Amino acid sequence: MKRQTWLYILLLILTPTVVLATQPEQGDSLINIIDQAFSSFVDVIFNILFFSIGGFPLIILWLIIGAFFFTIRMQFINIRAFTHAIEILRGKYDDPEAQGEVSHFQALATALSGTVGLGNIAGVAVAVSMGGAGAVFWMTIAGFFGMTSKFIECTLAQKYRIVKPDGTISGGPMRYLSAGLAEMGQGTLGKVLAVLFSIFCISAAFGGANMFQANQSYGAVSNVLPGLPSWVYGLVLVVLVGLVIIGGIQRIGMVAGTLVPLMCLLYVLACLFILLANFTQIPGAIATIISGAFAPQAVEGGITGVIIQGFQRSAFSNEAGVGSAAIAHSAARTDEPIREGLVALLEPFIDTIVVCNMTALVIVITKVYNAEEFSALREANKGAELTSAAFGTVLAWFPVLLAIAVFCFAFSTMISWSYYGERCWDYLSDGKGLIIYKILFLIATFVGSVSNPSSVINFSDATLLSMAFPNILGGYFLCSPVAKDLQNYMERLRTGALT
Repeated sequence: MKRQTWLYILLLILTPTVVLATQPEQGDSLINIIDQAFSSFVDVIFNILFFSIGGFPLIILWLIIGAFFFTIRMQFINIRAFTHAIEILRGKYDDPEAQGEVSHFQALATALSGTVGLGNIAGVAVAVSMGGAGAVFWMTIAGFFGMTSKFIECTLAQKYRIVKPDGTISGGPMRYLSAGLAEMGQGTLGKVLAVLFSIFCISAAFGGANMFQANQSYGAVSNVLPGLPSWVYGLVLVVLVGLVIIGGIQRIGMVAGTLVPLMCLLYVLACLFILLANFTQIPGAIATIISGAFAPQAVEGGITGVIIQGFQRSAFSNEAGVGSAAIAHSAARTDEPIREGLVALLEPFIDTIVVCNMTALVIVITKVYNAEEFSALREANKGAELTSAAFGTVLAWFPVLLAIAVFCFAFSTMISWSYYGERCWDYLSDGKGLIIYKILFLIATFVGSVSNPSSVINFSDATLLSMAFPNILGGYFLCSPVAKDLQNYMERLRTGALT
């Protein structure tokens, strides 16, 4: 089946979801029938993804085993080359003449802008609420091993990227799955995996990475600007997102390169203020997190439940193994694929090990995770509100600062994921109709601002995690060539042959 045919099938699936998102719950009988059918379809996906094996959902096991295997196979490159990765990020090895569209730093910022977001604010709070403070420990462990998953997928994205006649780059799992596996005599499998990845990625870009972000950011902003109409917010967001994504990866990289460091600094400073104001309580909070990781109390599923929450929220936060960031890193200016992979391994460290842990310490220190007055927020899994409450216990105006951070996080996630979906659309359509994709993306932005797209969000969350199946499976096939390339690169670095 031609790739364009898969694109038409995808449109047939996505179009009803946008319609349903704007319909009231009580509507035309046909709409209700379609809604029920689509909800059943979503339920099937969730039942497959979260099929339990030994108490662990299948998708979580898939991510855990893949991250462990890749880390051992690459001989803990996340530790061995950590300092060198920072040197690359600082521009020590930048070559302005190398092929690509953005710098190492801009590629990292673009990828980070797609991961550093509501998962760090709301996701951590949900993990602590559902899995106890100990879930943060397992989030950190998942982030550590996820660094190598990011290294492999982003190295492969550079190795198999395509440079088009106009200089634009097309790379990511859909490219290395098809081309890489073809080199190994598995061309048919590679094409199937590439098409599946592209379909899942476009679906996630429209829904969870766009409509959900718009919807949640409006909720945060409306809390500090009561009376703001959702349609006004939606139009403003459409204009802002449109101004960036129409310009392509170069403009996305430029905006992300400015916005991501700013929003990270803003959020980290807010966290540091609270932590410094409660400095004497930090050791106790760390002890609570560690003890809760191995001796959880009143947590459904016991230690298994804590581990599941930690790894699941880590996957949502840093997307290691999902393959999305590889699309951004494929556009970096470099002639050394390994070099970009090393830059990419810094993402889970920044996103999960640093930012998520700071959020967790704030939540534990302020005791909103177990205080009776916040039980309603915990029971409703209102993560962003719970984190806001934690900030508000120190200074009343901190929720305003958090609302600004939420908006920046959501906006940066949307512009980055617009590029991810665009590259997958480009793969399925052979470069045709990209403006159609961008228009549909902006329509989804507005719809997300003014509605509550229930089934769409569940579908998008499922497709985001589904991206890990073809991506990690391809990684198993292709990790040996990456290991050889890494050995060669590290030898040249040791002997001073690299410039």
